[in-house]
Amino acid sequence: MSAVRTVLGDVPPEHLGVCDAHDHLFLGSPRLPGQELRSVPAARAELAAFRELGGGTVVQWTPYGLGRRAADLPPLSRETGVHVVAATGLHQAVHYDEETLGALRGRLAEVFVTELTAGIGTSGVRAGFVKVAGGFHGLDAHARWTMTAAAEAHRATGAPIAVHLELGTGAPDVLELLCGRLGVPPHRVVLGHLNRCPDPVVHRWVAESGCYLAFDGPSRAHHATDQRMPEAVQALAEAGFADRLLLGGDTTTAAARSTGDGPGMPYLLRRLRPRLEAALGTEVVARVLIENPARAFAVDWSPPGEEHR
Repeated sequence: MSAVRTVLGDVPPEHLGVCDAHDHLFLGSPRLPGQELRSVPAARAELAAFRELGGGTVVQWTPYGLGRRAADLPPLSRETGVHVVAATGLHQAVHYDEETLGALRGRLAEVFVTELTAGIGTSGVRAGFVKVAGGFHGLDAHARWTMTAAAEAHRATGAPIAVHLELGTGAPDVLELLCGRLGVPPHRVVLGHLNRCPDPVVHRWVAESGCYLAFDGPSRAHHATDQRMPEAVQALAEAGFADRLLLGGDTTTAAARSTGDGPGMPYLLRRLRPRLEAALGTEVVARVLIENPARAFAVDWSPPGEEHR
């Protein structure tokens, strides 16, 4: 039976409801000094606000070593009534020190599989997918290492792989490696941040591969996402790829939260949803927010030690 692995256990995909397919409740990186997402009350407030607007699930793309606070996720999910899906995986090398990366050499895929099947650290919370990252218009040795480990973890468990595309670039390189050389089925790959590089030719090409396209991080003026996203999403939907699209908020700093000075998680449903409904209609937007993420993150989880088929 297919199930989405949440922090409270596996649930049928049809139970997810409206899904924020890419966001962060907790996150900390030396690349964002002083802007760490560490506050439990603020995370609770974001989830509660998302729930009040009809939200049902948040997929947290915070990977290994970046302050996931896995043990805090189950009580937050219970208290707010919002499903939370946690990530394993590894971000770009710039987010880690050499000691952290060195300790993972030779065992990265094992770490991913352990966090997907046994739990993250001592929390007992199991991850529901693997998050990795590409570079700007290409893949460096670190990206190839992490994606190779992600593909191994996928083969062992069936878990989907979500990919941070740096400024929305490099999607063809990612698919060439993951789906070509490493044999991951395209429908098990989610490409993030495509709205940051609104190239309709590339968007169409990657959609034709069968992967999922995540349009995330709305409200960011320096990426012009609000202006470009509706047009890009509409073009793909009209070309027959509405079933490949996902939406997310990607809140990465304390200032961006609705509890701070930003739009936060509620923005996805409070402002972006009606804007997209005006362009695409309520039926298509409901499919993007409910049906698509249910398929993208649902897995026929393989028992430990049995390769996924």
